[in-house]
Amino acid sequence: MTRLSRRGLLKGSTALALGAVFASPVRAEAPPPVAITPELVEAARKEGKVILYSAMDLPVGEKLGKAFEAKYPDIAVQIERSGAERLFQRLDQEFASGIHACDVINSSDASHFISWKRNGWLAPFVSEDIAQHFLPEFRDPDGMSATSRIYLSSIGYNTNLVKPDDAPKSLADLLDPKWAGKMVKGHPAYSGTIMTATFQIVRELGWDYYEKLSKQRVMQVQSATDPPKKLALGERAVMADGNEYNVVLLKEAGQPVEPVYPTEGAPTVSGPTGIFNTAPHPNAARLFQAWLHKRETQQFFVDFTAQYSAHAQVQSKPGRRKISDIKRMKEDAAGVEKMAEEIKTRYAKLLRV
Repeated sequence: MTRLSRRGLLKGSTALALGAVFASPVRAEAPPPVAITPELVEAARKEGKVILYSAMDLPVGEKLGKAFEAKYPDIAVQIERSGAERLFQRLDQEFASGIHACDVINSSDASHFISWKRNGWLAPFVSEDIAQHFLPEFRDPDGMSATSRIYLSSIGYNTNLVKPDDAPKSLADLLDPKWAGKMVKGHPAYSGTIMTATFQIVRELGWDYYEKLSKQRVMQVQSATDPPKKLALGERAVMADGNEYNVVLLKEAGQPVEPVYPTEGAPTVSGPTGIFNTAPHPNAARLFQAWLHKRETQQFFVDFTAQYSAHAQVQSKPGRRKISDIKRMKEDAAGVEKMAEEIKTRYAKLLRV
């Protein structure tokens, strides 16, 4: 599923999460919806560039950037890619130093937008598509951001190394001694996806789960995009967490991998995008934000990334599993923000990384 409805994708989970993001105490008046006009395109063309800070997998971000450049040849897309938690730290440092290099930001940790909005760093902007086709749960009421992508953190396994009947079916199964030394996972101090997933798992299973997992000699990597790659290479038999969409794409490309949606529920991750009010290329930033949330762009994005869209007109790609059919954990961006430092500290202590 990529088409979202209150009875389909939402069922209280993603709505709960983004309600927290989009209900922060800083209030303003949302601007009227903006169309992509020749005047906006011309103003963006004169600026000649848009700088995107992105937590997306680099090949995903680059393909998206090339699609924008194909549509608007006179405007280059410069992508600064890193883990969401590292981007958050970088932006704090840049703003503290008076550096304002970023035009548009996409994070895999929705709680970051609570902080940026509270700081007054975000610029209000609402495109026609965002206003007309995104449920309120997926757009800030003051126009500060909109959800550009939704995806899951899943388990996975290498089909050459693990038989389907033997594969773990739950997070609890990962604690079986037979998986000791055979697993890989991402790090919440680097990856917003893993930060979000860790929060949800701790909330549902407690820190006791990670204490037991720490005894499993897990290979620790940084990004949520890394575990699927290690899985495909056969460096580890099982993925304890990571981007589900990377596993799906690798499987479609013929790699020996299979995603598993844990019986406890797969952690759910939302990736909002917003514009900074200090953007050095403000018109190009508005054009990019409007283009990114158009139906055509969202459909293109969903088709080539195997992620999900909040745009009501976007259809799922045939043959892929619908998110509405998957049991998911509930997001809570405000909870992540409150617990982020504790997660980093306790995780590092338990996993000794």
